[in-house]
Amino acid sequence: MAVQVRGERSRRSILEAAASVFDERGYDAASTTEILARSGLTRGALYHHFPSKEAIAAALVAAQSEALVVPEQPMKLQAVVDLTLEYARRLRTDPVLRASVRLTVEQSSFAHPGRTPYQQAADAILGLLRAAERQGETLPGVDLDEVTQFVVGAFTGVQLMSQVYCGRQDLMERVSTMWRLLLPGIATPGLLARLRTTLPPPEAGAAGEARE
Repeated sequence: MAVQVRGERSRRSILEAAASVFDERGYDAASTTEILARSGLTRGALYHHFPSKEAIAAALVAAQSEALVVPEQPMKLQAVVDLTLEYARRLRTDPVLRASVRLTVEQSSFAHPGRTPYQQAADAILGLLRAAERQGETLPGVDLDEVTQFVVGAFTGVQLMSQVYCGRQDLMERVSTMWRLLLPGIATPGLLARLRTTLPPPEAGAAGEARE
């Protein structure tokens, strides 16, 4: 068990070191030598887990699915909003996710898995939108597939613009604005006023638990 734990720690160290290098330099300019220097591990340890730089990049791209955690919300449209907000929050703080996104969108020699990360996001969003429709949360006649593709595309564009302009410092505000503009064309009027376009403050949950 101890050997397995050490192996997992080594693998995570390599991914985190690689993420910082890929996020700063991009795939083509990154080198395994720099990744090793940042991880503090030996080349043998690296090749034990990953046979190549491309294998490391593929593992980072696969990590995007870990950030697609569907929130538990009675209002499914709120769950869609919170899914994107939480993803945006993690994108600002998690170097592995940032590197994963950069590897997905940039044009490089890395043969990334094309639309797979986008399809995973689309599947999660579409599932929530269908649940929202069943609960009467969406306007009649709304094309859920169309909404799904637009949300995925809009979020991708918003986070890229935020990265270019200010290193994603204003990403949460941009995602909030995106939803304030989109929700009137999706949500029923009675529900619209009850939907948040920002994450709830962390202390709100703790205060509620204390009162209980």
